[in-house]
Amino acid sequence: MARQLREVVFVDGVRTPFGKAKGLYAQTRADDLVIKCIRELMRRNPSLPPDRVDEVAIAATTQIGDQGLTIGRTAALLAGLPDTVPGFAIDRMCAGAMTAVTTTAAGIAFGSYDVVVAGGVEHMGRHPMGEQVDPNPRIVAEKVVDPEALSMGNTAENLHDRYPTITKERADAYALRSQERTAKAYTDAKIQPDLVPVAVRTAEDGWGLASVDEPPRPGTTLEDLAGLKTPFRAHGRVTPGNAAGINDGATACLLAEEETAKQLGLPVKMRLVSYSFTGVEPEVMGAGPIPSTEKALAQAGLGIDDIDAFEVNEAFAVQVLAFLEHYGIADDDPRVNPYGGAIAMGHPLASSGVRLMNQLARQFEDRPEVHYGLTTMCVGIGMGGTVIWENPHWNGAARDDEDGAA
Repeated sequence: MARQLREVVFVDGVRTPFGKAKGLYAQTRADDLVIKCIRELMRRNPSLPPDRVDEVAIAATTQIGDQGLTIGRTAALLAGLPDTVPGFAIDRMCAGAMTAVTTTAAGIAFGSYDVVVAGGVEHMGRHPMGEQVDPNPRIVAEKVVDPEALSMGNTAENLHDRYPTITKERADAYALRSQERTAKAYTDAKIQPDLVPVAVRTAEDGWGLASVDEPPRPGTTLEDLAGLKTPFRAHGRVTPGNAAGINDGATACLLAEEETAKQLGLPVKMRLVSYSFTGVEPEVMGAGPIPSTEKALAQAGLGIDDIDAFEVNEAFAVQVLAFLEHYGIADDDPRVNPYGGAIAMGHPLASSGVRLMNQLARQFEDRPEVHYGLTTMCVGIGMGGTVIWENPHWNGAARDDEDGAA
């Protein structure tokens, strides 16, 4: 029996403010962060009956403690969704939330779901990356993977080696722009609409409210960045200033079949075009977005020149710069991360994919001349993921201008 694929749309996305490890959320459970996001999605979209949610997919890299026990199901129950709504947990390290989105989107396209919740959470202060992990010794002994590949910072230094034109000074300059763009985005109220305030408590200070990201460092200068140590290699190029930090936070979004969204009166912020995950040498993990983007573009019948809005996860400045250099895009191109990125805001591993999508949706809203955009990120152990989206607000102006010029 032939099946007709259905259109998948991004309805809405939210996130908690991101915190520093052992900072804002030191006394807050990881699952409570993602529960807060699910509840906020339902509150913001009152026309969606809770029993119309067909699935809840929540990613976590370290699936133990308060990030374990099939967190998609337990978070759905604790968020107040009906017992009839199933859920599951998913792991693709940094691309966990991105994979939660693409996996459930495939189910929507196939007809198994109409509406889903997808997201991710990482409490790195409570569960450091690699906690209780027991890698098979043959991975290293049989030289399947160089031991350096198990340290993300070392892979970033390796990427600098592969791209000698990407100097520490260039990485620091990129990091400074991330801080400056994030500060401006906050001033222009481009970040706040996505944030879910979270009540927090410490024994010392009592109750408080997390309402903004904790990691940004407004006022950072190039001199500040130049003076930082290079912890992964003597006289290296990767520093705490040109890399994302160790962070806590959660994200969640609503996806739906397009006609269902319209019937339920739900907004359509983006339309899914294609997605791809690819593998690269684990030792240069940061190169992953290059082949995943090439593959996603080929699937969509598009070229890089068709993309006018980019959200590239800033695990490390060198990783973004390698992507830009490969595609001939300037380091300071205003289409790339215009509201800043993970170097300033933070990167709570499995949650970050939906943050990228939230910010791309904001770009689409702000720039109706943009037809296509993408979200992309590198992934630990040598992978990359890219999702291409279409702007439902596109007014055709840019394409008409190009046709006229031709």
